[in-house]
Amino acid sequence: MFKKITLSTIAALALSISGVFAAGGGEQYIEDYQFSFEGPFGTFDQAQLQRGLKVYTEVCAACHGLKYVPIRTLADEGGPHYSEDQVRAYAKNFEVYDADLEDFREAKPVDHFPEVNGVGAPDLSMMAKARAGFHGPYGTGISQLINGMGGAEYIASLLTGYTGREKVEAGVTLYENTAFPGGWISMAPPLTGGDIEFDDGHSNDLKHEAMDIAAFLMWAAEPKMMARQYAGFLGVFILVILSGLLYLTNKRIWAPIKYKKS
Repeated sequence: MFKKITLSTIAALALSISGVFAAGGGEQYIEDYQFSFEGPFGTFDQAQLQRGLKVYTEVCAACHGLKYVPIRTLADEGGPHYSEDQVRAYAKNFEVYDADLEDFREAKPVDHFPEVNGVGAPDLSMMAKARAGFHGPYGTGISQLINGMGGAEYIASLLTGYTGREKVEAGVTLYENTAFPGGWISMAPPLTGGDIEFDDGHSNDLKHEAMDIAAFLMWAAEPKMMARQYAGFLGVFILVILSGLLYLTNKRIWAPIKYKKS
């Protein structure tokens, strides 16, 4: 019985691994970029988030929406941290559909980023959580326990992974990309480097633009990451204190019995 279970488990694992490679997962190259928010003590870089927002606004917003992200959160501490006046001014870049007016109107901070459906491009609100950059070894996912999911790394690698090769299949132009499963993607290279002039004078080469937008999308998917980390550390600290008090209380209660002279 045990032998049959073992053989079945090995067979299932082999099939899952072969399925990963058949789907093109083995051909992906995901670079392990270093982001400020990684690790238990990581925090979002406010300047980087502001640069990433600018990349999204000037490049990505033409095709991709952020329908689950309220515009007002741009003022939140731990995020881009815009002032209220800056948020109101930024909201004017968009129009949203108002069901009461049955027409479009200028967006306000209380609105969400508009949804973009015209070109069939995916919404980017949760993209950094929906895509995993690290899978190995051999499709087991153990790497995620060490490196995290790697959603931001996947996005940055995708944006920098175009090789310049193209092909046409069924009337659709495909672009070779070393980070995309299968190696070919229908999205043309959105960034080439030098696309954006940053207000802080930061480098705008392709790598830095890709890292900035990846960091911003990570914040969009996990806006409360820093707060959760703080709550987690606080919870662990309280548990350690309570464990110590419980240990000392236990010793005090049982001391008369444990050390009672016979």
